[in-house]
Amino acid sequence: MRLQERIMPDLKTAMKAKDKPALRTIRAVKAAILLQQTDGTNTEMTEEMEIKLIQKMVKQRQDSMDIFVKQGREDLAETEKEELEVLKRYLPEQLSEDQIKEIVSKIIADTGAEGMKDMGKVMGLASKELAGKADGKTISGVVKASLT
Repeated sequence: MRLQERIMPDLKTAMKAKDKPALRTIRAVKAAILLQQTDGTNTEMTEEMEIKLIQKMVKQRQDSMDIFVKQGREDLAETEKEELEVLKRYLPEQLSEDQIKEIVSKIIADTGAEGMKDMGKVMGLASKELAGKADGKTISGVVKASLT
């Protein structure tokens, strides 16, 4: 089911349950989708674009949460954490590090990459193949470890 089709029933459920974190987050997702659709490009939003949008929102929440924790603002960090949990419901199942290693190893074998000089090539292919299934930071760490 497309993200837009999932948002409306989830929004209604959150309203009925008076679930403020879910309500706040789902409204933010709905606004981001609307903004994406009305950006003037006249492109239909694909499932890949929806995943990238949610991943971007997850990264924003994660970065904000890290900053708030460093500044000792646990109340604001908790808000970001709640929103992060809601956003993760809309992402596909994330792969484990072992599964990522398998895929990266296959990419390295297929491309014949040797050493850090080929990291860009491997990262490009890995990011494309693992889009939505793993975050870029984890992919980068696995690629670095595999190429050294």
